[in-house]
Amino acid sequence: MVKVKPFAAIRPPKAIVTEVAARPYDVLNSQEAKEEAGEKSLLHITKPEIDFDPIIDEHSQQAYDKAVENFKKWQEKGWLVQDKKECYYVYAQTMNGRTQYGIVLCANVDDYLTGKIKKHELTRKDKEEDRMIHVRIQNANIEPVFFAYPDNTEINAIVKKYTDGKPEYDFVAPDDGFGHHFWVIDNDEDIKRITEIFSTIPAFYVADGHHRTAAAALVGEEKRRQNPNHNGTEEYNYFMAVVFPESHLKIIDYNRVVKDLNGLTPEQFLEKLGADFEIKDMGTEIYKPKNLHNFSMYLGGHWYSLTAKKGTYDDNDPIGCLDVTICSNLIFDKLLDIKDLRTSKRIDFVGGIRGLGELKKRVDSGEMAAAFALYPVSMKQLIRIADTGNIMPPKTTWFEPKLRSGLAIHKLER
Repeated sequence: MVKVKPFAAIRPPKAIVTEVAARPYDVLNSQEAKEEAGEKSLLHITKPEIDFDPIIDEHSQQAYDKAVENFKKWQEKGWLVQDKKECYYVYAQTMNGRTQYGIVLCANVDDYLTGKIKKHELTRKDKEEDRMIHVRIQNANIEPVFFAYPDNTEINAIVKKYTDGKPEYDFVAPDDGFGHHFWVIDNDEDIKRITEIFSTIPAFYVADGHHRTAAAALVGEEKRRQNPNHNGTEEYNYFMAVVFPESHLKIIDYNRVVKDLNGLTPEQFLEKLGADFEIKDMGTEIYKPKNLHNFSMYLGGHWYSLTAKKGTYDDNDPIGCLDVTICSNLIFDKLLDIKDLRTSKRIDFVGGIRGLGELKKRVDSGEMAAAFALYPVSMKQLIRIADTGNIMPPKTTWFEPKLRSGLAIHKLER
């Protein structure tokens, strides 16, 4: 069962929230961040290299020092202010008319270390360490991580009680057009009850932010070792997360483009595909996969429907039945000799948020030889994989909308 607690968030005053809140650090490069960041933007804290001209190395000591300086400055100027009371918060996001409601809370370091916070992706030590530096130097979780949990009707009812009222923040972000809405849960009875209900929930599932989750938990563990008087109640035993009921979340497709056909002509490639797939030429109109084990391929100006033949996959194998696995095994490995998706320079990945038109564009330009669109993974599949201790292949899940940074920050000391 998971352990959670409320916290006194550091957050922007209502009047300037749209100036402070920003896109997360990893969805834009330094140049884009520099162009996007207004005077009060959190990007000056999460991507401090943009404060230099020319932009400096984001991993330099100078950049880290600037991040610390800016976080302090934002608090001194009153652009970020700490709540007086420990609360939970509701953070809702609206995309394409659909709203998902999450709770901003503190998750427990032990729950990560003992596997109650379940992951579905491998993390890289170098990327963990980079994120750990930011947590260490700020002594805070500046950006939240993104978890799912099994639906709970009582939590939904408490959340609804607040979301029926006026939000603390309510805005549409100019860069992505998504709605961001935020309420403060400050009633003592509700706070107590939320903590109690989560203590009956068996697990959290990392949806997005595997490296940030690992970094936050590992810094907490590090602080314990450094504190001779550690007793388990310290704030560093917890890190900030936004947790959503699993039914609210929608994973969107994560597609692939390849640079060459491994020496095959398009005709030879189609012929070889026929051994494992039922192939239909769908013409020049964009074709989107209709269900699991159905793929869309764009090759030579035409869209094709590829349906994996029975016997080429095992629906009882949580990894083997994934379309990313089928595609990797039967197309990339078997026909194109692309063995390692993480390291190969012959393949690239395109988030479904960009639409299938982006795949067509990259092939038509001559940059890529063919494109493959996949039916999105379901939350049910993700949870099954995490529960069985398996790891998904790389670039399997794409969550949208991304969490806005700067709506709440968690200090690791009271």
